[in-house]
Amino acid sequence: MKYSTTDIAALLLRVSMGLLLLAHGLLLKVMTFGIPGTVGFFQSIGYPGFLAYIVIFAEIVGGLALIAGFYTRWISLALVPILLGATLQHLGNGWVFSANGGGWEFPAFWSLALVIQALLGDGAFAWRPRFVQQLVARQA
Repeated sequence: MKYSTTDIAALLLRVSMGLLLLAHGLLLKVMTFGIPGTVGFFQSIGYPGFLAYIVIFAEIVGGLALIAGFYTRWISLALVPILLGATLQHLGNGWVFSANGGGWEFPAFWSLALVIQALLGDGAFAWRPRFVQQLVARQA
């Protein structure tokens, strides 16, 4: 199968965002801060503690799904509210993400990149369950 440059670009965007999400959810929130620490942080910034569990789950599962190319459009769109929440949290810190508390440009860019990924679709080397392949073949 021959892939276009758009398919390769979508693959690179999809995998890079998946790896970043996985790193934020698993390495940062679970392994570095710990789940109780992440819950405490969410509460300290005014978010309900249970939201930390949803964000951790979404970042880990969403990251793995993006890496695999599994329902890329839907996963990308589902992750946009999480990154918009992160953007809102960082608004008061200014523009530069290296500022104290982190700036808002990185999560804002990441939100837009997820929308772009949703528009591009899976790209090359995506895992598509058989029933999805059959549905696409019928529509073609």
